[in-house]
Amino acid sequence: MQIYKVGGAVRDRLLGRPVTDIDWVVVGATTEEMLAKGFRPVGADFPVFLHPKSGEEYALARTERKSGRGYGGFTFHASPEVTLEEDLIRRDLTINAMAEDDQQNLTDPYHGQRDLEARLLRHVSPAFAEDPLRVLRVARFAARYAGLGFTVAPETLALMRQLSESGELEALTAERSWKEIARALMEDQPQVFIQVLRECGALKVLMPEVDALFGVPQPEAHHPEIDTGVHTLSVLEQAAQHKQPLTVRWACLLHDLGKGLTPEEEWPRHIAHEHKGLKLIKAVNERFKAPKDCQELALLVGEYHTHGHRALELKPSTLLELLQSFDVYRRPQRFEEFIAACEMDARGRKGLEQRSYPQADYLRGAATAARSVAVQPLLEKGFKGPELGEAIKRERLKALKAYKDAASV
Repeated sequence: MQIYKVGGAVRDRLLGRPVTDIDWVVVGATTEEMLAKGFRPVGADFPVFLHPKSGEEYALARTERKSGRGYGGFTFHASPEVTLEEDLIRRDLTINAMAEDDQQNLTDPYHGQRDLEARLLRHVSPAFAEDPLRVLRVARFAARYAGLGFTVAPETLALMRQLSESGELEALTAERSWKEIARALMEDQPQVFIQVLRECGALKVLMPEVDALFGVPQPEAHHPEIDTGVHTLSVLEQAAQHKQPLTVRWACLLHDLGKGLTPEEEWPRHIAHEHKGLKLIKAVNERFKAPKDCQELALLVGEYHTHGHRALELKPSTLLELLQSFDVYRRPQRFEEFIAACEMDARGRKGLEQRSYPQADYLRGAATAARSVAVQPLLEKGFKGPELGEAIKRERLKALKAYKDAASV
């Protein structure tokens, strides 16, 4: 039995990056031997075990062959005869197909170290094209390592394009796709993830609503970058630079989908794009079974982001409606995330990335003013039921009017 550290742990050590997760591969062992040593099996599909003390994953060396569609369409063969090289060749990228023994001796049969130095994301073998999930994974790695100068090798991009055109991407489950998308959006340069998907034709298959934004012009006075798709990438880039959470990044990606529905004869204006985009945002949310908080914020940002930009001009009644829509009294964090998404949208414009966004503090102040209305005095006056609701609304409107008057002095 020989045990090797494999994949990301080896790659990141060689890159000088912090190593978080460690995967191990075991060559020359059987399931029975692993169980006898106290390892606990994980699931029924793969010969993977948890270490009795560390809890880290140890997998028996295995080979695989394509037996069906999609990410799960593989038959695995694990036995003591499978070599380390045979196990490594089934991996996605050369930089993930290296192994180390306990003395840090490197096994690198597919030149991963050379590709690390060349800053290339290159597939290990033609079998890469058998697994559609790898299109998303490579785009995610491109987003992670773009800051180090990594790009996708042209021949790998060609295979990704082949996969995108084959219909295999449609066989991916919502859960697997979302897991990759969510991880990619939280990388340092999530806009690169979208760019790479677009370059290989996968964006058109997975998120046609986002793909449709490229080539759609906006008024240059408000959007010096003009192209709506380019703007969306810039907004996502700003969200990453400002360390926004996943909910905000997802909302940033989907906020302008309605502009893809504007008839060409109406370009570059996009009247009522906020409302038109809601059905598209809903469709994307449902396609990937995005978590509820991501779904809700994306829809609210899609509908109200222009309200955010025009906050200082809004009538107190419109401001109150906005606050009610977000339920700022019970869910203040969601409104804070809305403000963040609006600010990222404003900053995601060419040459305006550093411009201040006074709307943010104004909206926060409005929420504070509305929340400061006390209910107890109204109860003491005898209001109850629907009448109490109307009385609270009147007081909040009064508070917002006073807030707006004070702010405009």
